Amino acid sequence: MAFQIFIYAVFALYGIALTLIFLYSLGQLHLVLTFWRNRKRYSPKPPLSDQDELPFVTIQLPIYNELYVVERLLDCVAAMDYPKDRFEIQLLDDSTDETVDLAAKVVARHRANGVDMQHIRRPDRVGFKAGALAYGMTVAKGEFIAIFDADFLPRPDFLRVALAHFTQPEIGVVQSRWQHLNQHYSIFTEAQAFHLDAHFTIEQFSRSNSGYYLNFNGTAGIWRKVCIEDAGGWEADTLTEDLDLSYRAQIKGWKFEYVDDLGSPAELPAEMGAIKSQQYRWMKGGAEVASKMLRNVWRSNAPFDRKLHGTLHLLSSSVFLLVFVLGITSVPLLFLKHSYFEGKVDFLILPVAALMCSFVSLGLLYLSTFAHREDNLKQALKRFFLYYIPFLSLSMGLSLHNSVAVLQGYWGKKTPFIRTPKYNLQQKGDKWQHVKYKTRKVKPAVYLELALAIYFLAGIVMAIHYRDSAILPFMIMQMFGFGAVGIFSFRHAWKK
Repeated sequence: MAFQIFIYAVFALYGIALTLIFLYSLGQLHLVLTFWRNRKRYSPKPPLSDQDELPFVTIQLPIYNELYVVERLLDCVAAMDYPKDRFEIQLLDDSTDETVDLAAKVVARHRANGVDMQHIRRPDRVGFKAGALAYGMTVAKGEFIAIFDADFLPRPDFLRVALAHFTQPEIGVVQSRWQHLNQHYSIFTEAQAFHLDAHFTIEQFSRSNSGYYLNFNGTAGIWRKVCIEDAGGWEADTLTEDLDLSYRAQIKGWKFEYVDDLGSPAELPAEMGAIKSQQYRWMKGGAEVASKMLRNVWRSNAPFDRKLHGTLHLLSSSVFLLVFVLGITSVPLLFLKHSYFEGKVDFLILPVAALMCSFVSLGLLYLSTFAHREDNLKQALKRFFLYYIPFLSLSMGLSLHNSVAVLQGYWGKKTPFIRTPKYNLQQKGDKWQHVKYKTRKVKPAVYLELALAIYFLAGIVMAIHYRDSAILPFMIMQMFGFGAVGIFSFRHAWKK
């Protein structure tokens, strides 16, 4: 009886996870088709000139212990190609280390050169980033609020280009596309760039041009101040305050616009501990916002397709949980297929077909990205085939870590906002091993990640023994993914 329950549980969990992944991939495929249908309709708007009526802008720079990048951030933003009497800069500094003194010196230097720059220090760190942004709002003079995280280096013409897209009073946000200062630093930065390029090029573009819900990405964008106020302001009850406010604003009727031709360079985390901390915040925050906002999405008067895509968007972090369940159940499924059913399970052809369709749909998402971004098709195909499998493998390797974050988000477990450390990495020779913000603690889950690499190695041996090649590539990617994440979690924490 217990074995029968085990069999039913394995098949049920595998089937449910695969079905939901397949449905999610159909949503992604629809965004790809929407991109190809609309991409030629997109036309960049000319930047505002001095002859235009230039609005006053408040630039907010929320930071916390950013010793290695704060100076370059302030120097970059102070050099904006915008009249000095039409913008102010708020350095929202919650730092507790030497960053405070360094920032104060840089701010004083720019103020002496006529830049309206304030070094704002709160009495406490309540609400983390959301609290800092809300605190700055109370004294902000701008009609528009531009926000940049510490690792960003916006173009000098950023304000002129972005503000030109506020063509209607109901447009509340203009979001730019992230670019990458250190994309070629390592295989890990390449994999992150691989994903982020598709997110902006396909997902954000298609959602913007179809009128679907999209998110302000937390940085490199501009808000209309009254939009923030009308939506209820920044709230700190989730780890992704940007996603939360984005949905509250759009449900209230505000429109968001994504500007594909406006790139904003930023630094990608290169250390595994930093990658994990960023992923944890994004995944847990996404689950928290889904719990908070899904009901409001379906109660809104938005069209059905907008609600459906909004649901897929809000639940996207849960895909890691589905991938983890799919991987864990694949090994016992393989055993049952050959030892219990003696290979006579023709009904498994359908799940394998669904898995391949999901794999192809996701591949089309990334291939379309590079076909649009790269100079020629040959270059696009090269990047796709070079990094698609490593990206999938790394994503699978992070599925345990991200699944824990998602479950904690749905369970309502509160955790502090842990920022992603930046080390001013731009070239391959730049070093981060000696810096003070490096993650040095190895969490117990890392041992489980290494155990899972061995688990999937056993699955590979089993698949070879049974001469079953259908699921073999999936297990190989899982083994290398968990192995890489586990090994480099140790290596990056201990390396000096």
